[in-house]
Amino acid sequence: MKILVCDDEKLIREVIKEYLQLEGYEVMEAEDGKIALELSKNQDFDLIIMDIMMPKLDGYQTVKELKKEKDIPVLMLSARAEEFDKLLGFELGIDDYVTKPFSPKELVARIKAITKRSDKSTNTYQFGTLLLNDTAHEVTIDSKPVNLTPKEYELLKYFMDNKNIALSREQLLTNIWGYDFYGDDRTVDTHVKTLRNNLGKYRNCITTIRKIGYKFEFKE
Repeated sequence: MKILVCDDEKLIREVIKEYLQLEGYEVMEAEDGKIALELSKNQDFDLIIMDIMMPKLDGYQTVKELKKEKDIPVLMLSARAEEFDKLLGFELGIDDYVTKPFSPKELVARIKAITKRSDKSTNTYQFGTLLLNDTAHEVTIDSKPVNLTPKEYELLKYFMDNKNIALSREQLLTNIWGYDFYGDDRTVDTHVKTLRNNLGKYRNCITTIRKIGYKFEFKE
């Protein structure tokens, strides 16, 4: 897989590149949005890591122009942590938003989750006897059907896609309900509670991360 890292800070590009290459990714670099657009026109990338505050062309404008030409997954990486900045990014079609300073290992985990979601061939998820078949749009435990509401199903699939990644309530609201949804954190908590109840012996796979949100973990 080929990834483009677009950031005006050379040190950040080098750190990300080192970690990604250890995972077997091919990595190219761009120091501003204009270079990123030029590179993406001439070759295909599986994912682009995009900074916001850059000279010549900022990350938002770059993503906006990029999405006109190609549907490439984008992870936005920025020091700007305000809700407005994140929502604007998701409105433009980004797949994830990570704030600086960041953990390179978590960044790699999020990249793996994004590329897995964008891989259309991935349609089944299995953890023990818990099976989600996305083609059939069904969930079973011990081969017995589990009745979930549409939102519970989407939530479970998103958790499985992002296994071992701490997901904030804000992130879950944005990705499951949409960036223009006017609900609050209680919406997420209520759905997680009912989803846990429906998962029976696998309810503890969804763990609560204090002051953040939730994480899907499975231990053999």
